[in-house]
Amino acid sequence: MDQDQDDEQEQAEERVSKTRLKREMHARQEIGEALVALPEPRLAELDLPERLREAVLEARRISKFGALRRQLQYIGRLMRDVDSDAIEARLDAWKGQSRQATVYLHLLERWRERLLAQDQALGELLEAHPGADVNRLRTLVRNARLEQAMGRAPASFRELFQELKGIIPET
Repeated sequence: MDQDQDDEQEQAEERVSKTRLKREMHARQEIGEALVALPEPRLAELDLPERLREAVLEARRISKFGALRRQLQYIGRLMRDVDSDAIEARLDAWKGQSRQATVYLHLLERWRERLLAQDQALGELLEAHPGADVNRLRTLVRNARLEQAMGRAPASFRELFQELKGIIPET
């Protein structure tokens, strides 16, 4: 009896939910759409298997919606045999939207907002990054606050972001 229960548990663990399979399928199709939108030189850099490359090129020639949808599904099926994570990472890097870069930019934006909203934030920034130019930062913060108050173009606001980019290293 114990053996039967163990076998059932193993089978349950081996089964993958339909939802997860559909999610993976849609993710591969989205990557396929991105491949179809790539310019030819970028597509050549990816070193795709010949069948997948031909399917992507064929999708570019299709103009009817239904036929294109079916072709994208076919591309998704072909991508089961390819390392789609590597392709997705390469596409993200080309878009300039790697996760690390996004996290870094959000960090800089949070620092800028804190500097503009809180006076003590400058001290905290200098404590965390002692090599920063205090006078330059004070001037940029003051000017950015004035720009916001007077409704002027955000020149110092942008400059403050660039200054933070030079102070805070990207990890």
